[in-house]
Amino acid sequence: MRFRRLLSYFPNMEEAYRANSADLLQAGIEEKIVSEFIAARSGLSPEKLMEEVLAAGISLLTINDKEYPERLRQIYDAPVLLYFRGSMAELGNFPLAIVGTRKISHYGRMVAPKIAGELAEQGIAIVSGLAYGIDSLAHEAALKAGGKTVAVLGSGIDDQSVYPPPNLRLARQIIDSGGALISEYPPRTPPLRQNFPHRNRIISGMSLGVLVVEADLESGSLITAKLALDQNRDVFAVPGSIFSSASVGPNNLIKMGAKLVSSSSDILEALNLSEALSYKENKKILPDTPNEAKVLERLSYEPLHIDQLVVLTGLDAPAIASTLTFMEMKGKVLNLGGMNYVLAR
Repeated sequence: MRFRRLLSYFPNMEEAYRANSADLLQAGIEEKIVSEFIAARSGLSPEKLMEEVLAAGISLLTINDKEYPERLRQIYDAPVLLYFRGSMAELGNFPLAIVGTRKISHYGRMVAPKIAGELAEQGIAIVSGLAYGIDSLAHEAALKAGGKTVAVLGSGIDDQSVYPPPNLRLARQIIDSGGALISEYPPRTPPLRQNFPHRNRIISGMSLGVLVVEADLESGSLITAKLALDQNRDVFAVPGSIFSSASVGPNNLIKMGAKLVSSSSDILEALNLSEALSYKENKKILPDTPNEAKVLERLSYEPLHIDQLVVLTGLDAPAIASTLTFMEMKGKVLNLGGMNYVLAR
């Protein structure tokens, strides 16, 4: 919220960063925060910080970038800056958060992968927090189904900061599969306890809804569910045994009006996403010629130069140029400038 005050007061964030105390106070920043910022600023080098970010293979998104998740942008306390590793492409159509306890029961071990895997097969991007338990099972099931998944962290997303550390391998699998690690915290930020409830607003904010599989009364998953309600998102819950402490949370959510879920189809129907798979299939770009087929095999949502396409496809430069021209006219590819191309949808 303080960033929003700065954005509305200063013409750009560079001027806000270099502002004196009087201007920061005038912008609406509290005196204590201004003093802390002025003191911390003297020991910071933005250029060095950017070098660390790039060296860790991390990309940045500001709230003004068009690639910034649109649903997340709409919440009242959206993070102004996101750090991410991996790809944000194809994650925005149908994201759903799946959260739950770290201390899962045998029942949770069966339910979470089943529902997460079925949703991922239907083109739903699974959003969770990379924690032990339900989070990890949801991510793993999405990967196994060949789907996309996003992990939102309460720490930095560099290898040294990923939390919990044993899930670094899972984090790398998410990146390699075309998913993403996301955080509002810079590299080397430790997993401080207060960060996790705060990051939960990102999990719910970028999602169509939140599914709680298992959670006790003290679970952070219930915080995510409350945030989802505040953000006007749907809340779903898997019912469980009245004798299980892990089912107290979901059962109470159902009492309060959360949608009871016994299968993935319950979620698809509630969100009017029964046609998600057909939507995904319809989004595929089909070639009209053999040359187009060769180009489509190589293009993705990451820019590729025409010279690289010549090498990868085995077609000569004139053939590639004419093929790309016709494909651009048909709305199949985009020229980003400098003869760099990506898929148009």
